Amino acid sequence: MSPRHGDDSRYDVDEGVDELHELFGGQSAQPSRSAQNGRRSRDERKQRGGGKGRRTGVRVLVVLLVVVLLLGGLAAVGVMFWNQFGDRVSEALGWTTNDYEGEGHGETIITITAGEIGEDVAVSLAEAGVVKTSQAFYELLLAQNPQVDFQPGTYRLRLEMSSQAALDALRDPANRMQLSAMIPEGRTVAQTLEIVSAGAEIPLEDLQAAAANPAAFGLPEGVTSLEGWLYPATYEFEPGTTAEAAIAKMVGYQVALLDELGVPVEDRERVLTIASVVEREAGRAEDFGKVATVVFNRLDAGMKLQMDSTAQYGFGQHADGTVWSTDEALADDNPWNTYVHEGLPIGPIANPGRAAIEATLNPTPGDWLFFVAVNLDTGESVFTSTSADHNAAVAQLNEWCLANPGRGC
Repeated sequence: MSPRHGDDSRYDVDEGVDELHELFGGQSAQPSRSAQNGRRSRDERKQRGGGKGRRTGVRVLVVLLVVVLLLGGLAAVGVMFWNQFGDRVSEALGWTTNDYEGEGHGETIITITAGEIGEDVAVSLAEAGVVKTSQAFYELLLAQNPQVDFQPGTYRLRLEMSSQAALDALRDPANRMQLSAMIPEGRTVAQTLEIVSAGAEIPLEDLQAAAANPAAFGLPEGVTSLEGWLYPATYEFEPGTTAEAAIAKMVGYQVALLDELGVPVEDRERVLTIASVVEREAGRAEDFGKVATVVFNRLDAGMKLQMDSTAQYGFGQHADGTVWSTDEALADDNPWNTYVHEGLPIGPIANPGRAAIEATLNPTPGDWLFFVAVNLDTGESVFTSTSADHNAAVAQLNEWCLANPGRGC
């Protein structure tokens, strides 16, 4: 659009053209006398302050632009801060609470084993969805006088209970299930026997002695451990059930599942080994198939699996479920450690459930070679195909850990 008649901007354009000619070595056309007079008129106006308004307008625009940029930057920082610390700020200000209200809904089962302390129980309740946070329940426990002593066993509770309601339910003998044990997926043989002992009231020493002779339970030739062969489920036992009968019941369910899925006898130890890694490594059941694919892709490529769960198991550091491994565990030369040895670990590292076994038999198509958890609260993982992308995902995990201290990092 052309400038309006009499607008000074028209003359600024003319001056700019002359400057461009001079800049690029060109020569301006010789102005006419009338043009020279016009230029003198402009110079006179500039001397009288004719360009002052334009300069002021430019300054205003610059200031406004800076203000907009500052506000935008502050908004971005605010959003980032709230995403990372909003929950804690809300709790500190009383806007939200780290505890549920009421008696809860639905039903779930938890097991308290011999030797567990209040903090262990608090974590189990939070992981099962009974209470909102382990912190709220544990703080309530610390306030009790006299101190609460939990009876080992299996308890039937509700989901999303207040900490007080959960504590009351655990103290109510009616909620303790008689001679039953709930075995979660991914527990080891040692952990499973502790749960069975607490729930079925079978001496732990008897269970350990029976488990030391895996050949007594009809396992395939060459299998030297019950690891992987105890099916995760909720069991009820008759009074007087022996250790051998309890173990045989769990092995029988795992064998029945392998029969149902058509796994050949000679392949069962290998399938359970891979499935146990999948069970321990995946943060969410929806990622089981992808983790299985990573295992197969790395084996096919001749790469070491380098699964932390295998290093932790072989070194005896698997009990806390952390994603981090010590340098000693990663370097330890044991037959389960896939950081040291190529191929699969010597045998299963836990007892996998149906979903992990099915994912092993039907992995998700993909070319992934790496994965890493990036949110330890949700179990979200990022799967990648190159080292560069994997390193970027590891950096994402590190950022999450810095923003969420004390939450598994």
